[in-house]
Amino acid sequence: MTQIEIDEYWMSQALELAKNAQEAGEIPVGALLVKDNQLIASGWNCSIENHDATAHAEIVVLQQAGKVLNNYRLLDTTLYVTLEPCIMCTGAMIHSRIGRVVYGAKDFKTGACGSFINIMGMSGLNHYVEVTGGVLEETCSSMLSAFFKMRREQKKILKRQQS
Repeated sequence: MTQIEIDEYWMSQALELAKNAQEAGEIPVGALLVKDNQLIASGWNCSIENHDATAHAEIVVLQQAGKVLNNYRLLDTTLYVTLEPCIMCTGAMIHSRIGRVVYGAKDFKTGACGSFINIMGMSGLNHYVEVTGGVLEETCSSMLSAFFKMRREQKKILKRQQS
């Protein structure tokens, strides 16, 4: 298997996790952490459900993985996530020492791997994370776009009902 095929396989798994977030009324973002091509941890956004602004899919996965590996340093791992990580999540990835992050859709409003700001590319960091973006990008973007379109429609209906 090529690296592209491996990345697409794991991203397709992350997309399945994103559906769990959507079913719970969360922004559909799924993530998982892999070491030696073995699944270590998986999760999805649960900020609304948990009343926790830090409960992004990536943070959930990093917390689980630390417990599984019995170490907060997640060396030689790859984190797959359907949406480009934000500033908070990239900071957590740097501190956890993951080796690589692979994301699907770009996030031009809060993406911290180059779309809005490039935290991962800043010089002077004590750890550098390899970044691969755009894996199954169209599928990841479509899922997010459909979710936000549905949300806007729900708000319109609610507004009409209240009038």
